[in-house]
Amino acid sequence: MILTIDHLYDTHACLEQIKEFLNLFPEGKADVTEELCIKYAELFDWEWAANYLLTPQAWAEYERVKAPARAEYERVQAPAWAEYKRVKAQAWAEYKRVKAQAWAEYERVQVQAWAEYRRVKAQAWAEYERVQAPARAEYRRVQVPAWAEYRRVKALAWARAYNGVI
Repeated sequence: MILTIDHLYDTHACLEQIKEFLNLFPEGKADVTEELCIKYAELFDWEWAANYLLTPQAWAEYERVKAPARAEYERVQAPAWAEYKRVKAQAWAEYKRVKAQAWAEYERVQVQAWAEYRRVKAQAWAEYERVQAPARAEYRRVQVPAWAEYRRVKALAWARAYNGVI
């Protein structure tokens, strides 16, 4: 039986599968044989194809034939899956253990680094205060009377402006 690109579009096949179909069958059609399906068994979404391209009777037969293969797959892969989960759990536990050690070391070092930072910062602040203190004292010596004179002149100007003298 022939499968066409138009039929895939009509049944809303996904873009990825349409592209794969056109890549393999640029003329837009394929004669569906057992050999062809086996050849491309890994490329196509056979569950989607069963649900959208088979008649209800063909779908029921498909389900009947694939059920023992699925059961065999489950039987064969179960021990490997269990082993994978066991190894994964051990690896995860080891990861968490190493991560916890690294975090504890980070916390230890961070506490020391923070204490050193505060110590150095305090020294730097003390040196800053020592160096700028004479300049600040000189600034205030000059600034305080100058500011007082500015405020005196400003008050006088306001009074004269308010009274219409200026």
